[in-house]
Amino acid sequence: MDIDIYSDVACPWCYLGKRRLELALERFDGDVTVRWRPFQLDPSAPTEPTPLQPALAAKFGGLDRVRQLNDQLAELGRAVGLDYRFGDAQHVNTFPAHRLAWYAEREGYGIAVTDGLFRAYFTEGRNVADPAVLLEVGVAAGLEREALSAFLDSDEGNAEVAAELAEAQQLGITGVPTYVLAGKYAVSGAQEPDTLLEVLKEVQQRESRTTPLTTLGDTTDTQAGTCTDDSCAI
Repeated sequence: MDIDIYSDVACPWCYLGKRRLELALERFDGDVTVRWRPFQLDPSAPTEPTPLQPALAAKFGGLDRVRQLNDQLAELGRAVGLDYRFGDAQHVNTFPAHRLAWYAEREGYGIAVTDGLFRAYFTEGRNVADPAVLLEVGVAAGLEREALSAFLDSDEGNAEVAAELAEAQQLGITGVPTYVLAGKYAVSGAQEPDTLLEVLKEVQQRESRTTPLTTLGDTTDTQAGTCTDDSCAI
């Protein structure tokens, strides 16, 4: 089963959703391929970092309210082994981070790099638009330093990431995380592991069913001959 996860490095629910999916997959009896797809919550975010909490305060009713929400989410994170440090997090444009994730996905390190990016953003308070930080995250995940450095110095991946961001809009995705299973089933939000496990089982069951073919074309055309197991007029 293929699972495409649309997420943003700056989305705390995406980090939580990643971990909850991992816990669900530990109990799922089936082959799964997870692919990370880009989504930007704030495409207009600055390229130079600023403290995250004050940036959120204008949107969510002041700094006290933001800290309250952050504390609640941090508690949910601790329950699954995540360490959110919102006071250290930096508000910055995540396109460069998505570009690294695109490269890592191509090289077979998508999950490890995505995990490193989330940790860099939410735990270590690092600037995920800084090429030096991206290089360090990628190398720590297993990518080859020289090749990654050359990639970060190039424009490679810009068009591809932009196209995937546009595709997310075309699919009608407006919030993250959004999980797309088997290319046609969508689950929105950082659902609990038990819920995700049930979804996985349901999709597995649905996809295992054999659906009869739908016949198209002119079925009355006597000149469009066919052969069957019993006969073949030649």
